[in-house]
Amino acid sequence: MAFLLAIEGIDGSGKGTQAVRLCERLANSGASLELFSFPRYEQTLFGKSIADFLNGRFGGLPSVSPFLVAPLYAGDRFESRDLLLESIQSNDVVICDRYVPSNIAHQAAKLEVNEREELIAWIQKIEYDIYQLPKPDLVVLLDIWVKQAQHLILSKRSRTYTDKSVDLHEADGAYLQVVREVYQHLAATELNWYKLNCIADGKVRTVQEITDEIWNVVDAARHT
Repeated sequence: MAFLLAIEGIDGSGKGTQAVRLCERLANSGASLELFSFPRYEQTLFGKSIADFLNGRFGGLPSVSPFLVAPLYAGDRFESRDLLLESIQSNDVVICDRYVPSNIAHQAAKLEVNEREELIAWIQKIEYDIYQLPKPDLVVLLDIWVKQAQHLILSKRSRTYTDKSVDLHEADGAYLQVVREVYQHLAATELNWYKLNCIADGKVRTVQEITDEIWNVVDAARHT
């Protein structure tokens, strides 16, 4: 049975880069593993709808209720559930570049603080109870300041789901700040979370420094 790890953080925090680097390090250590990157834009019906949403097909951020957007992200994982469960059965480690917490953070950020707990519970009910997705053994939150994250977003390679330099979420700095605050709340209140600070002395830490810290945290959690 695999150790299920979710790597989380706002857009531009380095989740994809660190997920790949962790996979390489785990493989070199002899561990069998699988990497899932959510949303799976091209592999699932819901993933294609998420791409449409992020490209503005359904309107701007305030135009679409998070109670309508959240099921798209949940549906993408539900379509991927059999693959995910098979991977958990046949590997030592399964890594998710974004998982259920991404849905929670991004959708709850669209609501007032006093409205968020209802939505958080609703998403968890759908994804973990109704769709019976496995809960992660560890969530690593890559915490970065929005200004630095947006700078890193602009240096990303082109993405398959959009021909724009930034998508609907990435373009809104104020929104990303609230997403970051929701993530920090989850890290402080949920079980099995580790918040990794990507900023030190006002600067973004090196990719290798972050990789090493993730490795140490994951290795310790796997062998506890």
